[in-house]
Amino acid sequence: MTLLLARHGETVWHAENRYAGLSDVPLTPRGEEQARELAAWAASAGLTGVWASTLSRARITAAAGATAAGVPLTVDARLAELDFGQADGLTAAEMHERFPEARRAFEADPAASPLPGGEDPAAAARRFLECLREIPDGRVLVVAHTTVIRLALCTLVGLPLGAYRRAFPRLDNCAITEIDLKGAILRYNAPTSWSRP
Repeated sequence: MTLLLARHGETVWHAENRYAGLSDVPLTPRGEEQARELAAWAASAGLTGVWASTLSRARITAAAGATAAGVPLTVDARLAELDFGQADGLTAAEMHERFPEARRAFEADPAASPLPGGEDPAAAARRFLECLREIPDGRVLVVAHTTVIRLALCTLVGLPLGAYRRAFPRLDNCAITEIDLKGAILRYNAPTSWSRP
């Protein structure tokens, strides 16, 4: 079993660094190009399946890869991004203006202090990993979202969930993170040009 996790392509909220949780934010032209680049990699990656979040930014990115690889696309709501509640669509600066104490608590420990009205990060990591563990054996691309992927990585390697922003400071759009569900990260945030089988 090889799981290759990828963040979706760039969205229209990336330029202003707005938090995109469950809002269905469209890809930019650059995001569409990133999806095509991921698809070009997928065509020769030996994939047996592609899974994706229900959110269109992930689903569209994944569909290009599934088509190129000639494998089915499975969509599962458990792969969706962390729900950021009242912070969805806001920048960090806007959060500091609207709920400064909550934002400061989130920055100190994002797992212990979810943003107002947001999802419990531990619950998000559980649902995401539950889905991964149900994927049939093979070499499978999973297209999802930056925060929920990083939370799952912390859980896999035994790091506190509150460390996800420090331990895994970024996930580039359509880069590959290869994991072993027994607890190993085999590759992290690798461009597809480095991620040949």
